[in-house]
Amino acid sequence: MLSEEVVREVDKLAHRMGTNRSNLINSVLAEYVGFTTPERRISEILSQVEQLLSPATDLVPFLAPNSMSLSLKSALEYKYRPTVKYEVQLYKGGGDTIGELNVIFRTQSEPLLNAMAGFFRVWKQIEDAFYLPAGRRIDYALFDGRFTRSILSPAKELSADGLASALTDYLHLFDRCLKRCVSGRMTADEMRREYSDYLVKDMLYI
Repeated sequence: MLSEEVVREVDKLAHRMGTNRSNLINSVLAEYVGFTTPERRISEILSQVEQLLSPATDLVPFLAPNSMSLSLKSALEYKYRPTVKYEVQLYKGGGDTIGELNVIFRTQSEPLLNAMAGFFRVWKQIEDAFYLPAGRRIDYALFDGRFTRSILSPAKELSADGLASALTDYLHLFDRCLKRCVSGRMTADEMRREYSDYLVKDMLYI
């Protein structure tokens, strides 16, 4: 049993941190006994991704306190510099899928919509051809100004820093290819070569 005064102070702190009493107490006790909760691991991964991306000017990250997702904004190399928003969401549970990448775009330009849809189709084809080890599958969807792609658990065990680095590298690759493709500066064959070079460099499947 906790005293009313302690509960009151815990609730105040939880409110300031954007969480609730149970989550805060669980986090404090886990830290005290040296246990890393799934929530804390996700927070560490996303915080590290934010730090790795912060020096860059092409991707602007935003991480809310105690959030399970990271938002990023990027300006496309197109006529009126439209922006695209990325959301990286990580899950607490285990399994092959550890999260999801959402690409959100708001535009009424038919040529730009067609260019982006073409990019997403080619990207899926490339990952289907180059990417997956046997028995693993990435889920994709394209609808109403949003492209989604599941994030797979790495084939080998990674630390929070290692997974953050892998996610950052993938986001840089995806954003770079998207911008060059919609601006007409990258062909499908060039995109395949860029993706192949990325796999050789990182040797990570996410």
